[in-house]
Amino acid sequence: MTTQVFGHKSPDTDSTGSPIIWAWYLNEVKGEAAKPVLLGEPNTEAAFMLTHWNLDKPEIISDVAADAPVVIVDTNNPAELPASINSADIRAIIDHHKLVGGLETKGPIDITVRPLACTATIMVDLMGDDAAKMPKEIKGAALTCILSDTMEFRSPTTTDHDRAVAEKLAADLGIDVSDYAAQMFAAKSDVSAFSDAELIRMDSKEYEVDGVKFRVSVLETTAPEIPLDRKASLMETMTTVCAEDGVDDVLLFVVDILKEEATLLVPNDRVKGVAEKSFGASVAGDSVVLPGIMSRKKQIIPNLKV
Repeated sequence: MTTQVFGHKSPDTDSTGSPIIWAWYLNEVKGEAAKPVLLGEPNTEAAFMLTHWNLDKPEIISDVAADAPVVIVDTNNPAELPASINSADIRAIIDHHKLVGGLETKGPIDITVRPLACTATIMVDLMGDDAAKMPKEIKGAALTCILSDTMEFRSPTTTDHDRAVAEKLAADLGIDVSDYAAQMFAAKSDVSAFSDAELIRMDSKEYEVDGVKFRVSVLETTAPEIPLDRKASLMETMTTVCAEDGVDDVLLFVVDILKEEATLLVPNDRVKGVAEKSFGASVAGDSVVLPGIMSRKKQIIPNLKV
């Protein structure tokens, strides 16, 4: 039976590329039938990666069958996975996020969770000498994932090891990191075709703080003026998203990759209080700039207070 490899819902570059990387490894090195799948449409940067490296877009699935063999990558949070995930046969988890709890397996499994910026970095490590067998397109996917998750080494989640792995991949591919990252970020910044609701959900995670449920959304861009020009309609749409998704509020951070800062949209008093208590900000209007804030995992989620 073919093992399905997938990441989280609202797949970003890492949750699009890492399933492709690991499915290649299982198929070509381990001799195990595997295929990458997605839990939604990839974002614009991930779509750029697929096109640039001539990779097929994985099939999009909505759920998993009972006892179906699966490998979970780039998350261990049941809220970000198919509804029936605990009825599947989870074979392995490869991740770089904190443990959430709630997953149930049929037996002992391989779990690798490491404090690195990117799942793809972990995968290269797990492959060992076999990583040299990766074809050009798989190396390209790995490089793209690492540059995305580290924001070209600007993110505070970046480790020396992430950088070293990325630079080795770039050297193997004959690629200039800065030039390629600029192409990636330009693709990520082109969000004109997306509705307000799609933008809010594009790169978001649900998180509860003291009984308050938030959808914590991040838009990483080199052109922050594009989403910020839609500030009024985005804040209006937040009400609809909250009702549809069963959350109390949306926290939308527009991260300026080049300036290394985030702008938080402030649609109401509760979000104003979150900004002031969590980040020491002084809020005077419907948005606030947070200097140095770039990482949801390391700087936003751990600091949230209501």
